Amino acid sequence: MAHPIDIHVGRRLRQRRRLLGLTQEKLAQAVDIRFQQIQKYESGSNRVSASRLWSLSKALDVSISYFFEGMNGAEPKLDMDLRSEYGFSEAPAEGLLDEKETMDLVRYYYRLDEEPRRRLLDLARALSSES
Repeated sequence: MAHPIDIHVGRRLRQRRRLLGLTQEKLAQAVDIRFQQIQKYESGSNRVSASRLWSLSKALDVSISYFFEGMNGAEPKLDMDLRSEYGFSEAPAEGLLDEKETMDLVRYYYRLDEEPRRRLLDLARALSSES
């Protein structure tokens, strides 16, 4: 069984890779490994070594600490704990940030200029209060 910290690091790896629009194969090529290894890292089934974590951080243009953000002490934050942090009245769906669609939405949102981004956010707020 995978350790919770390995799962957290794998999730952060997947989130960043998807946010950048990289495939597992492209990331694997960048760090000179097979894409199956990236799959194993992302699922938490294989632990990422320190040297590999350094290579991945360079390829993804983040600090090594990025992979550990969101952890509370020795255990990672559970998705349920994010409820108050992000203003959810109920717990967000399990693995919400693991969804490709969510990461695509975030990536495209931040490609917009400030004014269309603000209008899109206002629209989302209005639509969510209607339901």
